[in-house]
Amino acid sequence: MKMSKAIQNHRQGLALFLVSCLVVLAIFACGFHAAGQAGRRAHSGNDGATVLNVVARREDSPSEPITGKQVSLYDNGVEQSIKSFSLDPSPAHLVLLVDNSLTLRADVEKLEEATREFAYEIYEGDKLLIVGYEDEAAIIADWTDDAKAIEKSLKSFTKKGDPHLFDALNAVAEEALRPLTSQKRVVVVVSDGLDRGSKAKFNEALSKLQEMDITVYAVQAPDRTRGAMRRDQPKPVQVIDQLASGTGGLVFPINQARAAAKSICDELRKNRYILAYSASGIPFGDSRRLLVLGQTGITVRSKSAQPPN
Repeated sequence: MKMSKAIQNHRQGLALFLVSCLVVLAIFACGFHAAGQAGRRAHSGNDGATVLNVVARREDSPSEPITGKQVSLYDNGVEQSIKSFSLDPSPAHLVLLVDNSLTLRADVEKLEEATREFAYEIYEGDKLLIVGYEDEAAIIADWTDDAKAIEKSLKSFTKKGDPHLFDALNAVAEEALRPLTSQKRVVVVVSDGLDRGSKAKFNEALSKLQEMDITVYAVQAPDRTRGAMRRDQPKPVQVIDQLASGTGGLVFPINQARAAAKSICDELRKNRYILAYSASGIPFGDSRRLLVLGQTGITVRSKSAQPPN
């Protein structure tokens, strides 16, 4: 029995619709897979080069650009050929991760002041995300460059609970910064470095930051433990030092918050470079040490390790 023309057209239309749906789903799946891979692999350029964020400056002339011939890179002890070394004046996304726990040796007014300074020092195009943490991390002000709005939000600081610093670092890395794969990503930790109660371990948090090439700066409060030994993790002072040195950042005392904000924001806009190299002679799949050196009179900082791919 022959199908009516209407039924035949209907079935043809349905078939075309199903084929279109399958094509769309296939494209989405490929895109999702590529995005996931891009977020988890070592930062690589379009030509397959490995990309590394570097801070570099001349001691006698901080504003004068530096060339790739004036720096050297060692990956796991093997000197690498630098393909390009270019100044990166692009805007930055900065997460201010503020210890909001009960026993921190800094009052709420001091935390507000340290945070407020960044709101008035960022450059055009920069964005701030303010996150307070204690037992949990909570957004105080979502991504914005509105200094007045940030200032109003700071009244949300209410010291309580224990400092789950490592969990908070993991949360902002994964939820706030991983999606921004092509952006300049920074965490400014306002804390003494104490963690009490996190599920994550310090090495896990540091490794994630290094994997994503996120720079950590610290505005450091006085150590509430007064240097006491800790059985299963570094002392708070060591946590701050290793977060900064391991990711290419710096440490500033909390009583110099204004100078810290200006120095960090200036450095991100004027002294940040992108170094690209083709890794050779090194074992992939293992954690690797990274070392970037400048010629005499040039200081250079970058993350100190590349976790396993």
